[in-house]
Amino acid sequence: MRKLLAKVEPAALAAALQLGLSGAELEPLTGSVPVVQVSFTGSDRLPIYVTDAGSQVLCISYLFQERDVKVKSRTTLLETLLDLNPSVPLSDFGRIGEHYVLVGALSPNSSTDDLALELATLSDNAMDALATLKDFLKV
Repeated sequence: MRKLLAKVEPAALAAALQLGLSGAELEPLTGSVPVVQVSFTGSDRLPIYVTDAGSQVLCISYLFQERDVKVKSRTTLLETLLDLNPSVPLSDFGRIGEHYVLVGALSPNSSTDDLALELATLSDNAMDALATLKDFLKV
């Protein structure tokens, strides 16, 4: 966990600066796989979860859950996600269990600047995705 924190902390602070925010908070999450939750201070941006999967560093932002999707709009939502996927820089739409997510992946040898860019871009993409997909959601 220390190695992951040491890698994520400077990147999260650099990402916050890129986003024009005052800072970032990191919270290590306990479990079988080391995960660090990155939250951007003083903003309504979604948290990003970072883990080192060995062959890649994964950055995940949870957008919404299946229960949040309007039942009659589900098929159109899925088609829209597929259509949007190629145009979302550095991120991909996916699903983990009942959660719709945006995922970014980097080499474990990526620089702090590369990880900072991924965090900032993923955060922006998540905000854009929620705004774009709001008509498909109950909330």
